[in-house]
Amino acid sequence: MDGSIQDTATGAPGRKFIKSRGMKFPKNSDFITGPIRGALRAGNYEQRETETVLKVVQKDDVVIELGAGIGYMSTLVATKRQVKSVHAFEANPHLISYIKDVHKANDVENVTVTNAILGPRKGQVDFFVRKNFIGSSMQEVKGTNVVSVEKIEVLNANSVFKKIKPTVLICDIEGAEADLFPALDLTGLRAAIVELHPQWIGQKGVQAVFDAMHKAGLTYWPRGSDAKVVTFRNDW
Repeated sequence: MDGSIQDTATGAPGRKFIKSRGMKFPKNSDFITGPIRGALRAGNYEQRETETVLKVVQKDDVVIELGAGIGYMSTLVATKRQVKSVHAFEANPHLISYIKDVHKANDVENVTVTNAILGPRKGQVDFFVRKNFIGSSMQEVKGTNVVSVEKIEVLNANSVFKKIKPTVLICDIEGAEADLFPALDLTGLRAAIVELHPQWIGQKGVQAVFDAMHKAGLTYWPRGSDAKVVTFRNDW
């Protein structure tokens, strides 16, 4: 058994999926590469974040996700928790159609996917798409197999937060957290799960993240934190 299943309900016989924690992920070699495929089948893809998210997210939460990846976390909270809505933002334009395919395969209807980055002000930014999509980011690093440079829309982060009114933040944005959080009003959140990237942001950047969270009344929660995945809550 390889963890794959065939679609029998969507009218697309023969289309294959990988099943992970009860969720279905369409087979696509552009995004579901060997290591990701193995982690999905074993049920340990994004394991640290997954365990924390399942502890933190509650019924009727409004979740904002920065860095949607393959659509794993947005599908997880939409199918495993009775959330009100999920708003997923992803910079890599090549991932958007796949994320939507994942949501469709899992009958997810309360997730909005936006191809954009949140920042202090509206504009555009260069986004470096790499052969290994996980390493794609706004940082230009020589010798890292950049396959394209895309102009991505930047949305005003505070305006987005005011409109959505999220209660939980899930964030994995490859080092941009150190610049974004200090400029963002996070006071409406009751919890935030953040994957830090100290290799990009250094000690000062990590401190900036903690300071921004504490300013918003969110305290580091040890039980929901593991190495670079850190959780902040206002109610523990």
